[in-house]
Amino acid sequence: MFVWLTLLVIAVLVIAFVVRSNKQRAEAELADAQAEARRLHERLGGQTMNLTAPGDNLPAGQALADAGERYTAAGSQLEQARSINQYRLAAETAIEGLHYVRAARTAMDMDPGPEIPVMRGQRRTGALTEPVSAEIEGRRYTGSPDPSDENRHYYPGGNVDGRPVPSGWYNTPWWQPALAGAAGAFVGLMVIDAMIAPAYAMGAVEGGYAEGYQDGAADAGDAGADSGDSGGDYGGGDFGGGDFGGGDFGGGFE
Repeated sequence: MFVWLTLLVIAVLVIAFVVRSNKQRAEAELADAQAEARRLHERLGGQTMNLTAPGDNLPAGQALADAGERYTAAGSQLEQARSINQYRLAAETAIEGLHYVRAARTAMDMDPGPEIPVMRGQRRTGALTEPVSAEIEGRRYTGSPDPSDENRHYYPGGNVDGRPVPSGWYNTPWWQPALAGAAGAFVGLMVIDAMIAPAYAMGAVEGGYAEGYQDGAADAGDAGADSGDSGGDYGGGDFGGGDFGGGDFGGGFE
């Protein structure tokens, strides 16, 4: 009986220690997430308030306006945050704002400043390297790697309705109604299908998803050539064992 009581006491102490350790760890992680979100929010505020775009520089002015909107949104999210995920969401909003500040500095031919954390999904989307355009329902949509009075709306890169969209300057922020859903989402999908997807396909985007797409397209072409050869290639395994069948095309399309 004494042995069992001893083991029971030890088990209770171990459980209490584990519970306390988990609680302390969770509190530390929450405090870290809060501190990081506040640090990024303050950094965004300082950069936004200390930068003014010339009146004739429409892209820089628009980018700073977008950065200011993200600063306000991140502040509101911070006030309401109570969990790690909520603080991380506020941090993500602040990071997005920092990317707009960086775009504004670039539009004003200034040093872009220190590196900024990469947002979720942004690393895979790449960036426009040449102008693209499409006409949808009588309206022309354009995009460019460089800012201009026409292409004054910057997008830092990310996913719109689950589809990759490269960073670049566009003539209208068509991704905003797409993110809001409802009828606007349909317009966003049409722009993606008519302008963004072809941009990846024709090599007008560099990095991330674009590289996987191009590798996959090349692998698909190689596989087709192998299948057409007379002789032993098709039966001998070049087509079945090649990159197309092995997943390079699918892997780049994630």
